[in-house]
Amino acid sequence: MSKALQTMEWMAPGGNLNAYIQGTATVPMLTLDEERALGEALYYKEDLDAARRMVMAHLRFVVHIARSYNGYGLPLADLIQEGNVGLMKAVRRFNPEKGVRLVSFAVHWIKAEIHEFILRNWRIVKIATTKAQRKLFFNLRSAKKQLQWLTADEAQAVADDLGVQIKDVMEMEMRLTARDPAFDAPANDDDDSSFQAPVFFLEDKSADPAQLAENDDWEVDNTTRLVDAVKNLDERSRDIIQRRWLNDGKATLHELADEYGVSAERIRQLEKNAMKKVRGIMEA
Repeated sequence: MSKALQTMEWMAPGGNLNAYIQGTATVPMLTLDEERALGEALYYKEDLDAARRMVMAHLRFVVHIARSYNGYGLPLADLIQEGNVGLMKAVRRFNPEKGVRLVSFAVHWIKAEIHEFILRNWRIVKIATTKAQRKLFFNLRSAKKQLQWLTADEAQAVADDLGVQIKDVMEMEMRLTARDPAFDAPANDDDDSSFQAPVFFLEDKSADPAQLAENDDWEVDNTTRLVDAVKNLDERSRDIIQRRWLNDGKATLHELADEYGVSAERIRQLEKNAMKKVRGIMEA
């Protein structure tokens, strides 16, 4: 194994990106005979070392492709990482008997992974879901000759070139020029414009008058039932419940036990029986 290959084993685009890119350039490219021999070793013998050498020799090619997608506002390191995933998938499926160089076969897999990553991360809301929309997304950006909106003639020309309807071109144009709004209003926003933030368009179910009235009725009814249930207790049980649960300064079991001249366990039993009776009256 060459020294360059040994060095590249610990390198990744997520670390020092410049060092990684420079490192990919130091890995020797494979000759036709070397690539075929490695491809056969992987294809027929499942030789993972052969797969690794094929991947390493083509990392510079992934960097070259990833750089062409710099205009999408995503980190180059992430684009390279996704492209590397596509390269590894291509190497795994490479058949040396087809007579095609790996670099020609892998370009589809590399771009496919990068495209999927861009579509997932370019916007909060996925901008393209159908095959036609994906085609438009990547081609429309390169087809536009200026930053302004496309004219009707330009849109028709793009539609003809890509084999889609003009309405699809115009819809994708709107998606490309739109921006994701912030969910909350900016901190320095004034009262006249802050109400336009999406958060203010959510339904506040807690302010439903019918629900508020129902909650008030439920609380009043529960309070009334509790008062009536406590009145049905004997004087000692009522006093224990009042002082253990209803008063602000709650008495302890031992305080009540000393006052009534019984054990704390007896007070606990009385409390338990009283609570059971109250619950039964309220549920009746």
